Formats: sequence, C-alpha cells, structure tokens
Amino acid sequence: MLDLTQFAFYGAAALVLAITPGPGLFYVAARTLAGGRAEGMASSFGTGIGGFVHVLAGSVGVSAMVLASAELFAALKLIGAAYLVWLGIRTIRSARQQSSAGLENGLAPSAVGPLRAFREGVLVEALNPKTAAFFLAFIPQFVDAGSGRVGLQFLLLGCVSVSLNTFADVAVALVADRIRNRTVARPALIRRLREASGGAMITLGIGLALARRPAT
Repeated sequence: MLDLTQFAFYGAAALVLAITPGPGLFYVAARTLAGGRAEGMASSFGTGIGGFVHVLAGSVGVSAMVLASAELFAALKLIGAAYLVWLGIRTIRSARQQSSAGLENGLAPSAVGPLRAFREGVLVEALNPKTAAFFLAFIPQFVDAGSGRVGLQFLLLGCVSVSLNTFADVAVALVADRIRNRTVARPALIRRLREASGGAMITLGIGLALARRPAT
C-alpha cells in the first residue's frame, strides 16, 4: 500500500482536482440557486454516488473496457453530453420563467425537490466518461502493484477522491445558498447567476461531445 508521503501527495493532487470547476460543481450551484440548500446538498451527494460508480467500475475493469471501445465511449459521451446540454437549457428556461412567475405555494417554480436533484446529480457524474478517463489515468500512478490487491487499492484511492469531490460540491452548495438568501430581494441577479450556471453546463456538454477517446 501507499506510504504516508505518497498518500499525502495523492490527497493534495486530488484536492486540487476536486475544486476544479466541472459539470458536477455547476449543476450543484444551479440546483441550489433554484431550490435552496436542500436541493444543493442532495445534488452534491448525488454527484458523489455518480463518481463512486466510476471508481467501482474502474476497480473491476469495466471503465477500461468502455475506454478501449470506440463505440461504447462515443455512446456514453454523447448521452452524457446531451444530458448536460438539456439540463443547461432547462436551467436557463426555468430561471427566466421564475423571474416572471414569482413564487407559488412558497416554492420556486423551478424547484424540483431533493429526490430529483439527487437522481440528476448521480446521472450528471455517472454519464461523464471523462470522469472514468480521469480515474483510470490518475489513480494507477499511485497504486503499488508489488503490494498486491490492486483492485482494492484503486477502490480506496478512488473513494478518497470522490469524498474530496463531494466536500467541494457541498461547499459550493453552502456558498450558493448564502448568495441565494442574500439576493432573495434581487430576483434578477439570481436569474443571471442561474443562467450563467446553465450556460456553463451547456458549454461543458458541448466540450464533452467533442472529447476524443483517450489513447489506450
């Protein structure tokens, strides 16, 4: 297994990567601005589960099989890209509708509830083949093949990375919730922030659609 120095280096690298903006962070921000802290937290744990799917798949070799197949990789990336673009468009449309519709029954028209936010968070991360590519390219560098139990090492290191990603998402949810509460009397600002989050998801979706299969 890793010694403490290697593990510390891995943790630092994983932390930097965790706070790098990606689909999960933008989705969490958009959901929090739309539905408040409950939806933001639910979507954060959803993206965590989605990330764990890639870790578990990578530990048993499934992700490697997907990346080795041009057809499977293309299918997964296009599904993930389409889903991101759809979420981005829906975020922008609902933000504009809310600005004119106001509140109904004490709930923002664009709120979807924690359960749906959680499910969508899982899909946002699980349908991103670039996450699988990251884990398969990054984690093996820190696996000690000579110690055996390579799959278990991969799983443990992946869980560390997923946990850091989830903490980053939770932090984004808390910050976005504070922004939402402070700007509750300025719906135009909230609308612009949500539109920006939606635009970022669309951009990331297009980037994912254009992504090339990693060399194997």
